[in-house]
Amino acid sequence: MMDGATSFGVTALVNTFLSLLCIGLSWWVLMNVRLDAFLRDPDGIQAKALYIILSIVLGHGLATFLIDYTGWSRMVGNLF
Repeated sequence: MMDGATSFGVTALVNTFLSLLCIGLSWWVLMNVRLDAFLRDPDGIQAKALYIILSIVLGHGLATFLIDYTGWSRMVGNLF
């Protein structure tokens, strides 16, 4: 059994890893989305920055959902 500080640290490490994994997954998915119709210069630095920002936003949203879902799943056990 882990003490509170160790458990807190492991949770932080897992959440950080999950967030980075979800951002990478979002980046991989966005590479197949064609935003050429919405961009003046699809090969420019601003287009690349848009892909990075979108992947961070989408990845963070996905990671937040997964982290919340696991927390909620653990809380359901306290119901019974």
